[in-house]
This record gives sequence, structure tokens and C-alpha cells, in this order.
Amino acid sequence: MRLRAISWFCGLALGANAAFALEVELAYIGDAADADYSGVSQGLEEANLQGQFLGQRYRLTSFAPGEIDRAVGGKAAVLLAALGDSELIQLGELAPGRAVFDLGSESDTLRARCLPNLLHILPSTRMKADALTQWQRLHPESRAQVHAWHPNFTKYAAEQLNRRYRKAQGRDMDDRAWAGWAAVKMVADSVARLGTAEPTPLLDYLKTDLAFDGQKGVTMSFQKNGQLRQMLLIVEGPRIVGEAPVKGVVDPTDLDSLGPVDCGTSR
Repeated sequence: MRLRAISWFCGLALGANAAFALEVELAYIGDAADADYSGVSQGLEEANLQGQFLGQRYRLTSFAPGEIDRAVGGKAAVLLAALGDSELIQLGELAPGRAVFDLGSESDTLRARCLPNLLHILPSTRMKADALTQWQRLHPESRAQVHAWHPNFTKYAAEQLNRRYRKAQGRDMDDRAWAGWAAVKMVADSVARLGTAEPTPLLDYLKTDLAFDGQKGVTMSFQKNGQLRQMLLIVEGPRIVGEAPVKGVVDPTDLDSLGPVDCGTSR
């Protein structure tokens, strides 16, 4: 009898969640053939799995790069964009009070503009240069490259994310795919904590209260210039040889040792 009562109550709760689900509208503006769209798709799938237990459902509408006006005119609480710098600026200005996630640009100049709603997921050019400089202080002969993500990354549950993505999307997760996944994951986690997808409180939370892991093993958040603080991977060929901030050169927890911190500056 007790098991029946529990089953009835769970069914009732699930029914209530289905009837009163919080609908969260997302918009992607970019080329749907790109890796960042695959990352967004993976993030959407995982957000909806999580949302089943929270009464939340996520929907994604995709727009071509030339459809900025249509994307802004829709109901999306958040805009996910893989666009050039001028289009990102236009999008940010047309959608005040809504989070605009930049999934593809590494421009320091764009970050220096400090648009209040533009959030940059990939590391900037200067962040990558700083990471390489730190690494080469200990390894001067190194010919390494710097990445936000790598398909051979296995620490901090990264292996499981790489495996899920590879199975679902049929390709390896690279920097831009991780950026797309991370943006949706940030939104889903923030909505779960806030209990709302209203654009302005959501943007405020992302900018001021976000504490995001992203399967990198560190707490990431946004700087004043909209850049995501993050650990970076040092890669030589197919191997990950290190992480930045580089231990022995700087405090490995000092994510602000990578790239500019303030607005209107390249340092």
C-alpha cells in the first residue's frame, strides 16, 4: 500500500511539473553546420534531462547569420551567437537586458568594448598568449598550443563529457563545441537556481553570481569585460602537456593572470 501511495504521489508530482513546466526559449544565430551548434545541441539535450526533474523545458530556435533582427524579435531569454565581431556588437545593442553568448570570437578589441550583455566563452587572444608565455618560462623550447578544450582531456569528469558528446554528435568535442555546450549548461544551471528565465535577472545572475565548473575542475565566472575566467590546456600534438595558469610561474588558482581584466584595456 505504501509503495502504491508513493507511486501515486510521484506520478501526481510529475504531472504537475508537466502541466506547469517553465518554458525556456533559446536562440542560436550562426551556421548550424559549425561545431558550436553541435555543442549547443548537446547542452540542450542535457538541459532537458535535468529539466525533467525541475519542471523546466528548453527549446532552441536556430537562425542564419543574416537573421539577427528575427532572432532578437523572438521570445528567447538568451541569445547564443557564432558571428563576426560587428554582428556581435549589433546583436548586443539590439537586445539590451538579454544575455548574448559569444561562442566564436577571440577578439581582445571586442572584449575591451565591455558591452554589458555580451558574454565571451572562448579564451581571448591575449589569454592564450599569456598562457603560452607562462608555459614557455618553464619550457622555453616548447612549441605548444593553447586550447579551451581537447577531446583527449580526461580530468574533472571531462572524459565523460567527451564520451557523451562523441556518442551523440558523432565527432570530437573541440574548443567551439565546448563553448556551445558550456553556454547552455550555464543557462540551465542558472535557471535551476533562480527558478525563472526572465532575461534581466538571468543576465544579472550570470554576470555577478555564476560559479561554473564546466568539467575543468575550477570555479569559472565572468570578468567585468564579459570574458569567462577559465583554466586553459597546453597541448603539443595530440597530447595535453599542461594547464594554465602554470604552477611554478603564477598561482595556479589565479585565473585573472590570463588576459586583460578591466574594460577598455588590452592588459
